[in-house]
Amino acid sequence: MHANLYLITLVAWLVYGCSDATDSADRGGLDSANNPESVKVNSISVQPASATIDVGRTVQLTATARPKKTTSFTWTSSNGSVATVSFTGLVTAVSAGTVTITAAAGGATGRSTITVRAASVPVASVTVTPNPAAVQVGSTIQLTATPKDANGTPLPGRTITWSTSATGIATVSSSGVVTGVAPGSATITATSEGKSGTSALTVTSPTGGTAVLLAAGDIASCSWSSDEATATLLDGLTGTVATLGDNAYPSGTSSEFTNCYDPTWGRHKARTRPSPGNHEYNTTGATGYYGYFGTTAGPSGRGYYSYNLGDWHIISLNSNVPMSAGSAQEQWLRADLAASTKRCTLAYWHHPRFSSGTTHGNFSAAQPVWQALYDFNADVVLSGHEHNYERFAPQTPTGAADAARGIREFVVGTGGANHYTGHNAIPNSEVFNGSTYGVLKLTLSATSYSWQLLPVAGQSFTDSGTASCH
Repeated sequence: MHANLYLITLVAWLVYGCSDATDSADRGGLDSANNPESVKVNSISVQPASATIDVGRTVQLTATARPKKTTSFTWTSSNGSVATVSFTGLVTAVSAGTVTITAAAGGATGRSTITVRAASVPVASVTVTPNPAAVQVGSTIQLTATPKDANGTPLPGRTITWSTSATGIATVSSSGVVTGVAPGSATITATSEGKSGTSALTVTSPTGGTAVLLAAGDIASCSWSSDEATATLLDGLTGTVATLGDNAYPSGTSSEFTNCYDPTWGRHKARTRPSPGNHEYNTTGATGYYGYFGTTAGPSGRGYYSYNLGDWHIISLNSNVPMSAGSAQEQWLRADLAASTKRCTLAYWHHPRFSSGTTHGNFSAAQPVWQALYDFNADVVLSGHEHNYERFAPQTPTGAADAARGIREFVVGTGGANHYTGHNAIPNSEVFNGSTYGVLKLTLSATSYSWQLLPVAGQSFTDSGTASCH
């Protein structure tokens, strides 16, 4: 009896005991392979590492451990009100915002950044205000575009692009600032997600024939801040902006125009009529300059062009290419002057024909174009290059005083570049200053003009006056 009981017990132990031991070993191995905290993991990567989904949508994340010792992870969301995550890594978007999803195992973690955006409602229409709109030549007006859904509800935060039907009449910036270029009509269009709205624009001549030209040269670099001070002056002034060369230092590259010029004077790009300087040509062909300003810098990359401003004819020349008698530029200038019907004429370029500055001084190569301007009774010439301000009495191409037909020159290298203080007065120099940053404001009337050098905040030097056209 006892022997039989012993035998039964032994058999039961062999059958069930060994089975339990084997099962326990098997479970132990399985658990260690799948329990995220039971093995050592060096790193975890989560794919995709970032994603953007709309509210109500899902995205499946996948985690990979290195070395690959586990396929089981603990998933968590940094903000469940923005997005939740299941035990398999499926993310569900709840509300707009950004959330971090984490996969953990074996003491390591991996992350994915999920951006949740509001469910997209399509744009059904775009309204542009004011409509109709009006602006004077040389002035600006801010237009506003409002995308709307099918119920007419405004949809904020949508991307808007602007265009004009006639760049010769009006230009428009990427933010909807319209600048009057010449009298006439144009249609300004705002487009968002394939839907467009328009404003009928009328550009008129300045009241009483008066226009404003704002000018300076030697302007922008990422290494100084004076260009921001002069740009701030422009912020509070209406009128057409003329740059007198050396717009972006040190080499006029595309990057320098984008990173140095554009954040300051570039705020006024839509109303700017530029001219190039020698620093622009430190880049072969001044491609940074022409690429930034486009057709505003004149046709075919030649760098000289003309336009009318109120009752004045304005000419922008290029002193970095030949100005000699018979050159393409000089012949074009004479033809342009002959075709003009305006009584008053102003021209500008970078290198000054006359200068008392001791860094560069006179630029005799400009004498042939000065001669052409003199032959056609031009009134004013503007230049930069010397980093100072100087005003000359009217004079001939060779520098002789001529109150009757002479051209008055202003050197305005005050846009932001470090000053040149050296001064050795030459004949007909009336005013010189080598320590002021500022912008020259020219008010152009039908038969006369007035000038005023506007200094930046904190500086006091100024110069002003009035004269008649020839």
